[in-house]
Amino acid sequence: MNGVELFLLGRTLMKIGEQAMPPATSGSPGPARSVLVVLGDLLSHPGTTVGEIAARTGLPQSQVSTAVARLEQAGSVDTEPDPADRRRRLVHPTATPSARVAEVRAATIDDTLASLLTGPNGITPHPDTIREVIQALDLLAQRLTPSVAARARDVDAAAEHTTPKQHRGHPAG
Repeated sequence: MNGVELFLLGRTLMKIGEQAMPPATSGSPGPARSVLVVLGDLLSHPGTTVGEIAARTGLPQSQVSTAVARLEQAGSVDTEPDPADRRRRLVHPTATPSARVAEVRAATIDDTLASLLTGPNGITPHPDTIREVIQALDLLAQRLTPSVAARARDVDAAAEHTTPKQHRGHPAG
């Protein structure tokens, strides 16, 4: 697998994840992707600002603000004024997950995978196939945690700030 294949697989997995989530019965309509990215960041960095979330996630600040508003409306986050700068607000996950968060976490991917893995001839995959795919995804989730992605961003940032290295004995530049 190369980087492009991995990137495309990641996009496919996000789409499958979105399909596997139960639809919201209330609240703001719209894609769940940015909301999930923001909530995931908040769980790792509680008490943070919209600007800091945007910097860590790479999402536009306006998209983060919209996601925070949706999460606040759903009862998943609280905000409070930043004591260091009253113009900013600090965002915290609520102590008790909202009913929507509990509903989303309880939803499994089994039926979605079975539907997506059904062949063009309508033959559904063997239950062992679905189980194997889920086990592979579980392994990836255990090994490729958000901290792994953070280290990858740190490596990229460090590479941007280093001077070009010499190539085959010739100075770069």
